[in-house]
Amino acid sequence: MSPEPVLRAGAGASDPCPCGSGKTFGNCCQALLDGGAVASAEALMRSRYTAFALGDEDHLFRSWWPRTRPEGPYCHPGTRWTGLEVEEVHGGGSEAADGEEARVTFTAHFLTSDLNGRVVADQMRERSTFRKRAGRWFYVDGQAL
Repeated sequence: MSPEPVLRAGAGASDPCPCGSGKTFGNCCQALLDGGAVASAEALMRSRYTAFALGDEDHLFRSWWPRTRPEGPYCHPGTRWTGLEVEEVHGGGSEAADGEEARVTFTAHFLTSDLNGRVVADQMRERSTFRKRAGRWFYVDGQAL
């Protein structure tokens, strides 16, 4: 039996979660990447960051609103995600009704190659929109800030 995709990416249950929550991967994003229920828009945003960090294309596909989801692949092999800061959350709790939207503003830090082949540190800041449908949160789109 082959290991689960997230484990092949090098994250163990007792390792710190890549999303920066301060919890272990096994007590934070692992269950979400494995298809578990997502309690809030912020939890989905954190799990999507973790999916990018670990190269989990399946979770990114499943958690993207179908009408706005581009064709994959979603992860760039030359990018190494190094940190996440959640700055602001509006709505998106577990008590939200279907059809409700939430917004999460965050900054994600990463390392990538510049045009000269050097590794450079960079960041992206985004205000993401999430929508709840059939009891599940989905990423709809994001606005670069």
